[in-house]
Amino acid sequence: MATRASGAPRRGRAPDAAGASPARTVAYRVLRRVSDGAYADRVLRAEAGRARLEGGERAFAQQLAYGSVQRRLTLDHVIASLSDRRLGQIDPGLLDALRLGVFQIVWMNSVPDHAAVDETVELAKRERRGAEGFANAILRRATREARAMVDALGDATPAEAALKHSHPQWIVELWWEALGREETLALLARDNEPAEDAIRVNTLVATIDEVAAQLDAGAAPELPEGLVLRSAFDVEGSPLFAQGAITPQSRASMLVARTLDPQPGEDVLDMAAAPGTKTTHIAALTDDKARVVAVERNPARADALRANLERMRVRSAEVRVEDARGVRGSFDRVLVDAPCSNLGTLAGRPDARWRRTREQLDELVQLQSGLLDAAANATRPGGTLVYSVCTISKREGEGQIRALTERHPELRPVAGRQTLPHRDGTDGFFVAKLQKAP
Repeated sequence: MATRASGAPRRGRAPDAAGASPARTVAYRVLRRVSDGAYADRVLRAEAGRARLEGGERAFAQQLAYGSVQRRLTLDHVIASLSDRRLGQIDPGLLDALRLGVFQIVWMNSVPDHAAVDETVELAKRERRGAEGFANAILRRATREARAMVDALGDATPAEAALKHSHPQWIVELWWEALGREETLALLARDNEPAEDAIRVNTLVATIDEVAAQLDAGAAPELPEGLVLRSAFDVEGSPLFAQGAITPQSRASMLVARTLDPQPGEDVLDMAAAPGTKTTHIAALTDDKARVVAVERNPARADALRANLERMRVRSAEVRVEDARGVRGSFDRVLVDAPCSNLGTLAGRPDARWRRTREQLDELVQLQSGLLDAAANATRPGGTLVYSVCTISKREGEGQIRALTERHPELRPVAGRQTLPHRDGTDGFFVAKLQKAP
């Protein structure tokens, strides 16, 4: 039997006049907009807010939407096998409705099959007149055949594992070579589970105890300012967020500023700083008493960075709108949190796996190298340089550090770490710390 998600919240409101529950309607709208190129997390916030979904309803909509986006390759395989039409012949809106329905049938054991069928048929009917007959036929076949079909998928090769776990084959091949088959399969499976929900308490505004008293959360190991949420909580819609007391941030991401270890009174450079999650962490770790330069070349993202600094009451950071590869100045500590392939965040960013290509990886490696050269030049003798990427890719991680120290022998690696979602329970991050010779 295929593994099916358990414990999904029951819907709190009855179906609307068209027959589909508000949570399913929101999930369907997310799928439609993602198919048109939108980002799943941003669309979910907007659509859930518009529908006024809260608590269990919002969590259920997210589970439906994220799961259907993540499992797209496997879902399409099932739908194609059950249909007498090629996928390209199925109307895009109808195809998204079928993905939503089949996902519930195969992977959500808290949803009765009849509810998955009936409400998905209503969504299909709303999308296109006459589509309900086709949708009903496919979904009823799915209740009888889809689970066995998924169970029969193999994982002996990267191609088979890519279909079974719904990842682009090039990503599976990348990990297969770097991690081996067993680690890769564990990582692929973890990517299709809900990401850990963690927040960082902004100690410039509140104490960890003050925030923990208001939330259902536990402490984050190694991170005194971190909390791991135990139940659904709309972080960005909360008063705590508006007050600047908290920000969503994975435990792996929190390790970055901790590795940099900034001190009060130091000159600190944060390259490619927007949206400011790590900039604000640097400020908090120094009690807002360092001199922080935050660089962002995109004016709109620089505005978002400034807004985040203001919300979290950071006064020690100066925002520079420029390309960080041409940065001026000399700094005690330099952080390069570089643009990357995001392959370590696929659980929390369900559409990210479908956005990246092998060719883009080549371009990102070149950009990272340029940023690292600029960072090496900006680090004072005796200073510290930290490089981080939210990915699981040796070319973007270990390979970059090897190449950097060959180009800049004055830099010496002193610490390095690769977190893995299936092993560490958090995002996949590569973080390296280097010391520049006095």
